[in-house]
Amino acid sequence: MLFALCCSCVSMSLLAQTSKDKWTTKKAERWFKQKDYLAGWKVEPDKSINIQEFAWQYHQNKKYWDEAFAFLQSHDLKTLAKGRYPIDSNFVYATVTEDPSKDFDKTSWESHRRYVDLQYVIDGEEKIGVFPVVKAQLIKPYDESRDVANYVADGPLQSATPAVFFLFFPTDAHRPNITPGGNKVVKKIVVKVRAAE
Repeated sequence: MLFALCCSCVSMSLLAQTSKDKWTTKKAERWFKQKDYLAGWKVEPDKSINIQEFAWQYHQNKKYWDEAFAFLQSHDLKTLAKGRYPIDSNFVYATVTEDPSKDFDKTSWESHRRYVDLQYVIDGEEKIGVFPVVKAQLIKPYDESRDVANYVADGPLQSATPAVFFLFFPTDAHRPNITPGGNKVVKKIVVKVRAAE
């Protein structure tokens, strides 16, 4: 009976550690500012990142996040060729693109359920919109085969440069690849990290 009680206490303790409620604004911000998760990668997180969601996602799937940031830190991103890079089977992978940015009306709002997007502009500049999924108007239902849903939204645009990276969780509608003018070529990496549920 004592063993069952101990197991129950351990289970409750583990549940409490993984609960989203554990990550108060203050606690998440303190963890976020330490930047240990970056594994030495010298790029700043963008101000649009949902810090509490990141803290919870990171601690739910720490192995995947550590692999993602280790990949970014250990590779010369400027020399990576276009293509897909497996990092941890289908749990973490990266895609490098090198294409012109697009006019606003040629882009769309999207969200994903299975993966968190870590988006980083290696060379060039683009604008990226960010807006809560719950406030966006769904126009194309979730397509499980492509892990994407599309929306109409009116979110602010952030400037994406090599100085910052972005994180888009299942709760974030985002609109990447928008030209700041001139439709210049942008080299970019998107690291897909399996989302916690």
